[in-house]
Amino acid sequence: MKAYRDQHFLTDPRIVARIADLLDVSGRVVLEIGPGDGILTQALLERGARVISVELDSTLITRLSGRFASEISDGSLTLIHGDAVKVPLPPFEIVMANLPYSISSPITFRLLDIGFEAAILMYQKEFADRMMAHPGTRDCGRLSIMLQTYARANRCFDLPPGAFTPPPKVRSTVVWIEPREPLFPIQNRAVYEDLVRELFTRRRKTVQSTLKALAGRYGTERILSVISDLDPNILSSRPEALYLEDFATISNRLST
Repeated sequence: MKAYRDQHFLTDPRIVARIADLLDVSGRVVLEIGPGDGILTQALLERGARVISVELDSTLITRLSGRFASEISDGSLTLIHGDAVKVPLPPFEIVMANLPYSISSPITFRLLDIGFEAAILMYQKEFADRMMAHPGTRDCGRLSIMLQTYARANRCFDLPPGAFTPPPKVRSTVVWIEPREPLFPIQNRAVYEDLVRELFTRRRKTVQSTLKALAGRYGTERILSVISDLDPNILSSRPEALYLEDFATISNRLST
């Protein structure tokens, strides 16, 4: 298997310790995505975690297998060779990962779908900014809506390029994510996800225009009923102007 070309390995031991100490991992099952040379893996094991590390690069798998042979033997470390976006994952409680930039979005969606207690994830700073953009602002997008619907996200700290090898051209951000129940009731999660996806796929269109485009999927009669029930201000808005309550309201109308 090929490695991700945009993988930058965390090498600063002080930052590694700071990250590993953000959560009490003793006795917990921690999913690590992209362990690289194992610097964070080592820190987690030293703190009493049972670690599941997923690595795409076969060369790194070989290196990690040698470095952590005793931990693999005693069951405190499980190495999985594969793409974290696709490979089957065993049960876990906590996630810690220095994510390759190219999989930041799909792996975040996958983790939210699987569920976890808490996650400490490292992203490109620009991506983290967009992910945590407030609903109703221009920077808001599908990821920010889905994340903030089902989780709390807090910025822990930014990382300089020099903390990684090779150094990226941008700064990175460590984000703490905790799943939660939606602030506004959602009748059908699949419909909600579909609606948010379609609205931001057509983000230059109004809500009413996008709803009409979904008539083939949900039926013309239902779409017309939804449009007649919604506030005209919502119908004339573009998706980045909507709030979490608005997405829930439209979704619930579609679900009935």
